[in-house]
Amino acid sequence: MDINTILERGVAEVIEKEHLKKRLEDGNILRVKLGIDPTAKDLHLGHTVVLRKLKNFQDIGHQAVLIIGDFTATVGDPSGRNELRPILTEEQIKENMSNYLKEAGKVLDISKTEVRYNSEWFRAKGPGFLFDLASKFTVARSLERDDFQKRLKENKDVSVLELIYPLLQGYDSVAVNADVEIGGTDQKFNLLVGRKVQRRYDKPEQDVVIVPLIEGLDGVRKMSKSYGNYIAISDTAEEMFNKTMSIPDDLMMKYFELLTDISQDEISRLGQDHLHPNDASLKPIEWKKKLAHKLVETYHDISAADKAQNNFERIFSKKELPENIPEYKIEESEIGIVDLMTKSGLVSSKTESKRLLEQGAVSVNGEIEKNWEAVAKRGDVIKIGPRKFIKVF
Repeated sequence: MDINTILERGVAEVIEKEHLKKRLEDGNILRVKLGIDPTAKDLHLGHTVVLRKLKNFQDIGHQAVLIIGDFTATVGDPSGRNELRPILTEEQIKENMSNYLKEAGKVLDISKTEVRYNSEWFRAKGPGFLFDLASKFTVARSLERDDFQKRLKENKDVSVLELIYPLLQGYDSVAVNADVEIGGTDQKFNLLVGRKVQRRYDKPEQDVVIVPLIEGLDGVRKMSKSYGNYIAISDTAEEMFNKTMSIPDDLMMKYFELLTDISQDEISRLGQDHLHPNDASLKPIEWKKKLAHKLVETYHDISAADKAQNNFERIFSKKELPENIPEYKIEESEIGIVDLMTKSGLVSSKTESKRLLEQGAVSVNGEIEKNWEAVAKRGDVIKIGPRKFIKVF
């Protein structure tokens, strides 16, 4: 991958672009940092946007530095939050990060990645360090960030810990001597604070590569486990395929650009198909199947992708399913079948739902379901009797 592609494809902003481009062209081996706090048990495709950009730098010979924020997770990153983030216990953090390296290893070459835990440097430091760090910045500057301003206008609390978080993230860059830091657009304030922290500690300022956030299955909010609109790296092949098939058509180009290595020419062709549907080379559902297959192939393998696509096509190619299936939106990542049937209004009571399940009158993605405690996930199609259908999204 060439330097221009690294600095432009799937990139919202680079600070300082010309400086970073020259360093890359001069052949300097740069230390490129990405930090992830283990605030949930699984990584999802939203995380892979920054991981893939880190892999771009790794692929051309730079040192990828992955920081697992096992210390900063106890504070909680306020970026993009409209309320206080719950403080996690050490036990919760350990449980959450148990799979992080395995999942990150599906994108990065972990054998060539410098993996650090920021408890390495923060645990050993006393209150004097925190006083010194905090003294280098003012409350006024910290409160300038948009998410804090919005919360204050709505009379919502901003904790002192949240004011400190960007300074701690910035000190991570000091501790690992970062030349470049990667983050999402919601991280811009923190990334710029990192440059200031480095300057206050007489270190060269890191360049910053900011990538777009990717919307989740609802097509509106950023992909997040908190919103239940995510596709997890650990999802089964079939779950990943079906969830991808449930995204809005308008998201496909963004998903192709940020989550796959498909060429820019093909992405442009997808754009043309959207602009000129009558002359389209592929219909939207075919593009979406291509996307779903590519993602499953990336995080599982090609045979799993083929099987997932065959299962999807087997279900939807049958004349049992109407073209326009009613959809039911859920807030969490899954919902009990009984609750789905009653809350959606397809069945009048839980008693009737259970009776239909026992009778084998309910199927999920074409498979008969009789278990009262079964759950439906985003992208699943539920059939009740001969004519009632609903799709979870």
